[in-house]
Amino acid sequence: MNSTTVPATSRDNPIKVSFASMIGSAVESYDFFIYGTAAAAWFGKIFFHTKEPIVGILAAFATLAVGFLMRPLGGYLAGHFGDRYGRKAVLFWSLLAMGGATVLIGALPTYEQAGVLAPILLILLRMIQGIGFGAEWGGAVLMAFEHAPEKKRGFFGAVPQLGIPLGLLLANGAFLLSEVLFTGDWVWRMPFLISFVMVAIGIFIRMSVAESPEFEKAKADRQIVKQPALEAIRRDWRTILKIMGLRLAETGGYYITTSFMLSYVVLAEITDTRHVLWGTLIGSALGLGSHLLYGALSDKWGRRPIFLIGAIFTILFGIPMFMLINTGAVMMVIVAVAMSLLFSHDPIFAVEASWFSEQFPANVRSSGISLGYNGASLVAGLLPFIATGVYGMVGWIGPAVMFSLLGVISMLCAFKTRETAPARVKKSRYRERAASHARPV
Repeated sequence: MNSTTVPATSRDNPIKVSFASMIGSAVESYDFFIYGTAAAAWFGKIFFHTKEPIVGILAAFATLAVGFLMRPLGGYLAGHFGDRYGRKAVLFWSLLAMGGATVLIGALPTYEQAGVLAPILLILLRMIQGIGFGAEWGGAVLMAFEHAPEKKRGFFGAVPQLGIPLGLLLANGAFLLSEVLFTGDWVWRMPFLISFVMVAIGIFIRMSVAESPEFEKAKADRQIVKQPALEAIRRDWRTILKIMGLRLAETGGYYITTSFMLSYVVLAEITDTRHVLWGTLIGSALGLGSHLLYGALSDKWGRRPIFLIGAIFTILFGIPMFMLINTGAVMMVIVAVAMSLLFSHDPIFAVEASWFSEQFPANVRSSGISLGYNGASLVAGLLPFIATGVYGMVGWIGPAVMFSLLGVISMLCAFKTRETAPARVKKSRYRERAASHARPV
């Protein structure tokens, strides 16, 4: 739906709304990412009774994947309720579910303390985390996107995306700090337990913003449908599948670079996991600026050109990234991880909020983008597990090629997805009109 049809007085300050969405996303991302770090470095030996390191890591990554497998359910529920009752209520419940599960994981007994009950409880809480995280993204980006001026939606849509690198920055920083301040189980428990404070702050900030003006407009015009998620699947299933493919380079490459790499450097006896964490920290810190830059450029140059920067870099960087890490040199490891985040992940992720949202009308928009976004998690969540198994069979070249193939899939989907940036669309329409008025000499 065109933003110009929404009365300007119904809009909240776009900076305020984008900031509130970003803070909430950072809290949710922190909760989700600390699990990935803990699974790679601690959970294999704490929650699973095995003496083989690779078996423990595979088991831990399997529980990591469970969260991703539940995200489409969270996306479906968030899309349905977000399109029927509003974006704001969904953001409250998603943050509450995510935060509650995270705090409880920090209080779980270990396998030595409770036996098989420990991994069972871990899996159940991970499932709740997955539903909460799956419900989060669509509502957060739509609040920013639908409050923003039409010509700056790429920029303001990128602001909530900062929650991902900020959440990762906080997650890895929390573990690095916890290793300095605590010993024993408290090293991994404290990052989970401290989430209680962050969730409370996130809820307080989010509840201060107004409901989406485009949802209110759809509601006033009686355009709300009874089953928006089913309607989106019926009418826009091709677009949803394309969004899933578009996301693979970003989300799949991200988890190979971060979660899998933490276990890879240990299994291959290359270096300490802290060097991967430092690379992630630096890449995430730079991402706080790169996302805004890429988002702003997408308003001028178009969504697809910026997206292709990330997709093509993903294709080219798979093998070089592992070669840099295989040197074992601290600086090379840090540079490889940071470059992957900055040039593979960030250009893609920065434009997803605006590009995906512009593919759907307002009355099914939450459902459409949530289903597509979280549907990719069915593949991405399994990739650290698959990459670990592939590495065990063929060595580092396997995960490196996997990384590049994700870029190929996303690049092909980008060429099949319509451009929506106002500047590019209007220029294209102007050219079409000029051509139609042209007369042969």
